[in-house]
Amino acid sequence: MFTGIIEALGTVREISAEGSNLHFIIESEISSGLKIDQSVAHNGVCLTVTAVEGNTHTVTAIEETLHKSALGRLQVGNMVNLERCMLMNARLDGHIVQGHVDQTAVCEYVKEMDGSWEFRFSYDPAGGNVTVEKGSVCVNGISLTVVNSEASSFSVFIIPYTFDHTSIGKIVPGDLVNLEFDIIGKYVARLMGGVNRSAMD
Repeated sequence: MFTGIIEALGTVREISAEGSNLHFIIESEISSGLKIDQSVAHNGVCLTVTAVEGNTHTVTAIEETLHKSALGRLQVGNMVNLERCMLMNARLDGHIVQGHVDQTAVCEYVKEMDGSWEFRFSYDPAGGNVTVEKGSVCVNGISLTVVNSEASSFSVFIIPYTFDHTSIGKIVPGDLVNLEFDIIGKYVARLMGGVNRSAMD
């Protein structure tokens, strides 16, 4: 379980393939403190640490994870947002994040707003995922507030601190990002869908 509050930025140092899996070696300021089998969110994707060496750690993404996320597009030198799993006695500063990416989205535009930035993302609504105005959404592991919510797109506004301390400042129009929709919204959407189907039967 995560909160969407990014702890550190990591740098992809090496990528290797093994069958349909990809192994990523990540360098970061928190890597040396990680342990094998620990869960860490990488751009919002929960991955298990398989090795720790110095200030680097290794994680593996299987084919299913690569299919549902944008991890397969990472290249050596890219930055990734990192968050260790939450402590049960800590404040929940973001929102409840599982680290299970629902789907990807495309950045439509980035607009500078004289001290903040608006990022617009569009996604395929066929999966039944929705956003709500002033609700929460996780973009590349970052807990953000939805504005201008529509059926297949939404915007978020980014403050300078988030812009400087996460990888969102590197996103440009056309880039693919990982989305995890709010867990409460997903349950409500599923229940409403079930009610609608039952009414039609």
